[in-house]
Amino acid sequence: MDADKSIETHTEQHLRHDWSLDEVLSLFESAFIDLLMQAQEQHRRYFLPNQVQLSKLISVKTGGCEEDCAYCPQSSHYHTSVAAEKIMEIEEVLAEARIAKEEGATRFCMGAAWREPKDRDLDKICAMIEGVRALGMESCATLGMVSDNQAARLKSSGLDYYNHNLDTSERFYSKIITTRTYQSRLDSLDSIRQAGIKVCCGGILGMGEERQDRAELLITLANLDEHPESVPINMLIPIEGTPLGQQPQFDSFEFVRTIAVAKIIMPSSVIRLSAGREQMSEEMQALCFMAGAGSIFIGDKLLTAPNNGRSQDDVMLAKLGISGSPTATVAS
Repeated sequence: MDADKSIETHTEQHLRHDWSLDEVLSLFESAFIDLLMQAQEQHRRYFLPNQVQLSKLISVKTGGCEEDCAYCPQSSHYHTSVAAEKIMEIEEVLAEARIAKEEGATRFCMGAAWREPKDRDLDKICAMIEGVRALGMESCATLGMVSDNQAARLKSSGLDYYNHNLDTSERFYSKIITTRTYQSRLDSLDSIRQAGIKVCCGGILGMGEERQDRAELLITLANLDEHPESVPINMLIPIEGTPLGQQPQFDSFEFVRTIAVAKIIMPSSVIRLSAGREQMSEEMQALCFMAGAGSIFIGDKLLTAPNNGRSQDDVMLAKLGISGSPTATVAS
């Protein structure tokens, strides 16, 4: 499909916000190839083919988080190899951003291991955001729960996206996190949206949830008043010392199916192939791109977890004829 046709279809496409559980489970149960074909067709209505956005995510404040997320090595509740550190200096972060830009990234994401940022913490964070924007890169931050005032302050600094994942379904949530409620996450998403910041929100697969939980997570996102502009789909990286440290490897086909369903019900969103790529074969990642994944994170570390190196990604993308894209969408 050529770009002109993609743009034309994009303007005609109607986005739904009324998906039912039966509908989404039916998509999950579709023949695998049919599901991928449908997802790729939807992807090309909004995005140029054979392009992915290259992003970089770093931890600007590592460890010591008071939340008890069962998957996270940065939680102070668990004994892992990740030690608590102070927030990075602004110039250190901007040096990382410059390197990321040289490596082809057009989006720079900053994560901090906080339940919620203190107002004084935002001074440095806002300076980091302003510095990233001055480099001509998209900025994203994930800092935990935020208030309306904090969201407004982040917006004034030029923040493009705020990441705040739901992680899983509401019914499975309490098996993974007990230190904050599902509603508190939704409230933070509302604060982000009301401030005029684009929403980045997704989840993690392979934590012991059922297919219904994966479907309900995607339904919650798709039935928001506005779809998240960015939907990261992570595969659990079991970390020794966390409650999920011995979780078995998640099924590859189910992971790809989830990407495809996310694309079908949120076709204008960038579905981001996120954590867990180091455990994925090139063939599996290729299926994820076929299913509508439109972004990967580059670099050998994703926050504190291992990630594919840049040279490894270059080889894979060259094999697939996929290039990094400076902009994600066909039409604004």
